[in-house]
Amino acid sequence: MKQKLLFLLLSFFIYKSNLAQQLQLSEFAEISVLTIGPGDILNDAFGHSAFRVKDPMFRLDIVYNYGVYDFQTPNFYLKFAQGKLNYLIGLDPFDKFYANYKNQDRTINQQKLNLTKEQRQQLFDILRVNHLPENRRYLYDFFYDNCATKIRDVVNNATNNLVEFNAPKDLEHKTFRQLIYDHVDKNSWGSLGIDIALGSVIDIEAKPNEYMFLPKYIHTFFANATLASGEALVSSTKVLYEENVRPTKQSFLSSPMFILNIIAWIIIILTIRDYKLKKRSKWLDALIFLITGAIGISVLLLWFATDHSATANNYNLLWAFPFNLILVWVLLKKNIKKWVLGFIKFLVIMLCLLSLHWLLGVQVYALALIPILLALCIRYIYLIYYLKA
Repeated sequence: MKQKLLFLLLSFFIYKSNLAQQLQLSEFAEISVLTIGPGDILNDAFGHSAFRVKDPMFRLDIVYNYGVYDFQTPNFYLKFAQGKLNYLIGLDPFDKFYANYKNQDRTINQQKLNLTKEQRQQLFDILRVNHLPENRRYLYDFFYDNCATKIRDVVNNATNNLVEFNAPKDLEHKTFRQLIYDHVDKNSWGSLGIDIALGSVIDIEAKPNEYMFLPKYIHTFFANATLASGEALVSSTKVLYEENVRPTKQSFLSSPMFILNIIAWIIIILTIRDYKLKKRSKWLDALIFLITGAIGISVLLLWFATDHSATANNYNLLWAFPFNLILVWVLLKKNIKKWVLGFIKFLVIMLCLLSLHWLLGVQVYALALIPILLALCIRYIYLIYYLKA
């Protein structure tokens, strides 16, 4: 009860800027970076980062983190989709923060920073000012302004950019998409969604400093960082909690590769049957053009109607063509107009162009899409043959 009361009192001082100015850390204060391991759901797959501020003189032990949702934001989900959602800096007692991630069975690593008393105070002041109601919100960007990059930026600010973040000698050169793959199984629905939603801009090679959009690399780069004096930025590292190692069970039968393979074979088998019977399954064509068109509209909106930096230049439009929606009703009719034949030829060319993009490394597409893309190509070629007859 006393600890809760103390935390409420400290929070009161932190919320009020004029009083927050008076709170000076003692020479025994410690500031650490906490790195949380991945969780079980996609939202937690990349881990988390936070600052721990501990001062035994004031019985202070609190955690700041830049990864809090404000569910009270008007039009929350719309703003999230548009890339206009503000995240918050959160403040919690360390015990509460620790218990939360321990209950989730996620590893908690701590790196104590080797800062001077003045630098510790400066960093603490930055956190307190950022946590004021008028400063608490920031426009989130998954790659360039998130819970991990904020840790790097605050440390740079507190030390007047005197920290040298040295890349590990064994650091592999990777694109942003490859860095994502390190945390998300390629044959998962989350990975499929990411590969469809994010464009070719994430297929460029990330600079070493840009790896720190992931908490894992905050921990790695901080461990190798040095101060202007030549000393290490991290004075000590400790594992506060280690997850229980348990095998992950993911059924292949529910994976995108299996499901999309089944769908692709259905399309191919129906196409072969149509060829033998010299007919066309209108409902199949309408369904294909409806789904690919709807996906194309979504990709187009993510590219041009949102502020997400990673959804630009998305060439998934080469197979999920938005104007396919126009043909849904047309293909349900018995008599097909001549221009449809030209349109479908154009779609085949688009699929060829997609293959070229993939081979040249312009954009990497989801592996699970391969059977669908092959099935679409076979279906389009059959439609060209059928409409010519």
